[in-house]
Amino acid sequence: MSAMAKEHDALNLSQGFPDFDPPPALIQAVYQAMQKGANQYAPMAGLMSLREQIANKMFDRYSAQFDPEKEITVVPGATIGIYAAIASVIRENDEVLIFEPAYDSYVPAVEANGGKAVFSELKFPNYKPNWDEVKKLITVRTKMIIINSPHNPTGSIFSAQDMMKLEKLVKDRDIVILSDEVYEHIIFDGVEHQSIARFPNLAKRSFIVYSFGKTYHATGWKMGYVIAPEELTEEFRKIYQYMAFACNTPMQHAFAEIMQQSDLYDELGVLYCEKRDYFLQGLKNSKFKFKPSLGTYFQLLDYSKISESDEMEFAEWLVKEKKIAAIPVSSFYRKKDNNKVLRFCFAKNNDTLNRAIDILCNL
Repeated sequence: MSAMAKEHDALNLSQGFPDFDPPPALIQAVYQAMQKGANQYAPMAGLMSLREQIANKMFDRYSAQFDPEKEITVVPGATIGIYAAIASVIRENDEVLIFEPAYDSYVPAVEANGGKAVFSELKFPNYKPNWDEVKKLITVRTKMIIINSPHNPTGSIFSAQDMMKLEKLVKDRDIVILSDEVYEHIIFDGVEHQSIARFPNLAKRSFIVYSFGKTYHATGWKMGYVIAPEELTEEFRKIYQYMAFACNTPMQHAFAEIMQQSDLYDELGVLYCEKRDYFLQGLKNSKFKFKPSLGTYFQLLDYSKISESDEMEFAEWLVKEKKIAAIPVSSFYRKKDNNKVLRFCFAKNNDTLNRAIDILCNL
């Protein structure tokens, strides 16, 4: 859809990226690190100064203690972290339970490593996990369960009750959890992010994947980190060292510096909540139906009062004829379920949002 948006000179609210810059202090810190000569390889697991800041953040936010030497690895983007986590434990014919709609890197990573994806559907319009169904899907071959909260593409979240039900399901089973928490700080309406790190019995069997790009408006920098208990981290690093070995050194210095400003995390939620509300307020008189997103910087819009077209057809029509791009939620399902819902990214300046609102309200 981004390629189509470029081809047709359309407003791009499809791919998830901000159209505003990272904090100036972060950019300046990268420049200063380069000027001071931090331009060679960092340690494979990441700069210790950065890993220590990550450990401090995990304790401050989630009361969870992680060893920066043995349990935290800095990686060039969350997607590489996800792949390396899957590759480190999944073998031929292992089953991996995935909730869909699902971020599109999960299934290929599972299948590339010989595993089999098993699906539990988060059903429209609330997209809540059905734990009774999940229980029935778990078999002796189930090696991993992948969760994602706040959830891309739906903007739904896992509650504390969801996490406790997951904990009960995997108790006394040899199942690893992969928790994709890249939108951890982008959560709204007074809701608290239920990181898997808050639940010790889950954390001890989990890879937790995070993104600097989502937190600091720098998606193009491709920087993230993975936290896991020592025995899982050992296996993770065996894979990761042959995928990238290390990632950007001056950026690591910069993130180690800016992470000391912990108030930025709370400001992030406020910033994106204001953008969500601004976007939805502008659409209140449109023909779209919606439930406000609870997290991420994505909002789903139901166009069933506008068109009978399927999601891909309608999305392509919007790009070509109305000059605005969104993502069909059906593209995140293997069966391409058609609920007449599109995903829009609201991580945009108000001028961009105003242009989008004007187009959408005139449909």
